[in-house]
Amino acid sequence: MTWTIATFYKFVSLGDLPQLREDLLAESQRWGLCGTILIAEEGLNATVAGFRESVDHLLAWLQAHPAIGPLTVQESTTESAPFGRMKVKIKPEIVTIGRPDLNPNQQVGTYVEPQDWNALIQDPEVVLIDARNDFEVEIGSFQGAINPHTHAFRELPDYLEQHLDPAQQPKVAMFCTGGIRCEKATAYLRAQGFEQVYHLKGGILNYLKHISPSDSLWQGDCFVFDERVAVDHSLQSQNYVLCGGCGYPLSPQDQASPQYQPGQACPHCADGDASAALPSETIG
Repeated sequence: MTWTIATFYKFVSLGDLPQLREDLLAESQRWGLCGTILIAEEGLNATVAGFRESVDHLLAWLQAHPAIGPLTVQESTTESAPFGRMKVKIKPEIVTIGRPDLNPNQQVGTYVEPQDWNALIQDPEVVLIDARNDFEVEIGSFQGAINPHTHAFRELPDYLEQHLDPAQQPKVAMFCTGGIRCEKATAYLRAQGFEQVYHLKGGILNYLKHISPSDSLWQGDCFVFDERVAVDHSLQSQNYVLCGGCGYPLSPQDQASPQYQPGQACPHCADGDASAALPSETIG
């Protein structure tokens, strides 16, 4: 079986979340889908997988919903189930930055298409920030990108406040896996007085889909929040696994380490350092 994986988000005002949760779960289970959908008053954030026809049915249902409407969807395929079951959860934020007052529908950075991204980030006046967490950056990133060394997305505002000044770094570009974290991060920068703020439309996955490896400025693989763990430039699953002890994504080299104990420990936590553990309920 070939599984279609659909990732999408939308910042839109949603009401009656308990009822919406029930409806989403029933509709997803009706079509045999698996994955995770997070909903909040500010919108929804989801990655779901199933047969092509099943995914299409859910997307049609969502886009016909009067409170949701049109969606921009990133898709890929895999030959094995990327999730164990279907979950729909109500959250304070659909991506947690700890600032529920930020509204990307009111103020956000400038979207940059994948075809225009290389020129932007090669501008010497542009400060390029990887908005993802440390364990993701270690697997792969864009040439010249700054790693904020965050463990969770909610730590990013502190880094930005301490290291960026609109008077000294007027041009800032940001990117993340599917684009949603940059919606909040660029909204935060705009609220701090930055005017020239840019982010990669559709995130890394959209860039890898549209830019050939020969023209690419991406280096390494890309972490994804499903059982594939990481994909290469062709969006094909790579030989990564998650540590059963700390949740860290392990490369083939990590798995060959004498410190790797399947299901128990890895080189990142074998000495008792559990700081590598992944934050829970994160998508894109």
